[in-house]
Formats: sequence, structure tokens, C-alpha cells
Amino acid sequence: MKKTVISLCLACAIALPGLAQAKPLTLTTQLKDYGGSGAYLAIYVTNGKGPYQKTLWVSGKKPKYYKNLRDWARGSGLKSSEFDGVSGASVGSGRTLKVTVDLADALIDAGYEIRVDSAVEDERDIPSDVRTGLTAAGAGKSSPGRGYIQSFTYDM
Repeated sequence: MKKTVISLCLACAIALPGLAQAKPLTLTTQLKDYGGSGAYLAIYVTNGKGPYQKTLWVSGKKPKYYKNLRDWARGSGLKSSEFDGVSGASVGSGRTLKVTVDLADALIDAGYEIRVDSAVEDERDIPSDVRTGLTAAGAGKSSPGRGYIQSFTYDM
């Protein structure tokens, strides 16, 4: 029993500082009024050279369509562990998706980017519909999309 308590205390001492270094990030994605089916979105972080690092949110309930979010699908390997607990319904034309996620402080102002891939049924897929640097100065500033997304904003 004593060993278990000591092990538990050590585990907490190691884990708690990591949790304290996470920051809530509110992601707001406003879609254009494109007149089609609901959009699937993958919001994720890449490092300064482009490779995938972490999924922040996936919108769309049917994983069989996730392959259409090409850059995210390639980076995440479509492993369910990458999107379990960070997914929800698709987003309709002209609607807004607003979610809050936890993000490690170490990723801010360190050359990372937030990217958003988008796809709509029977329409074209838009890899990197939004691509914006993950900086404290960029928080609250709107980034335009180049496909289905009107604007994307993150707030800390």
C-alpha cells in the first residue's frame, strides 16, 4: 500500500507542472454562405517546417469522410487516438464553429502554425483553407480562408 501511495504522489508531481503549462485557446471558424452540405473541418497544429504535430478539433461525425481532409489525414495517419474527444458535428453553410481546446504554452511564439482543412460533400476539398502563425500577437486577429472558410480567429 505504501509503495502505491508513493508512486501515485510521484506521478502527480511529474504530471501537474505539465498541466499548469497548458493554455485554453478558443477557436472560431466562420464559414462562407456556400449553399452546400455541412463542412468537415480539421483544425490542427504544424511545426515551422510544415509537418503535422497535433489535432485541435475535427468537425464532422463520420470518420469515413476524414480522408477528404487531406493534409490533416496524412499527418494524423487517421488514427482515432488523434481525434478521440476532439470531434463534433459538421458545420453548416454560413454558420460558426466555436470550440475551446487546451494548448501547451511552449507552442506559442515558437514557429508553429494552426491550419484548417475543409471539405464539403460533392464539392472540392480545400487543404490548408486557413494557415496562420500561432503567436501571442496573432490572438484575436482574423485570418481569411481561401475556400469554404470566411474567417478564422483564435483567442487566448
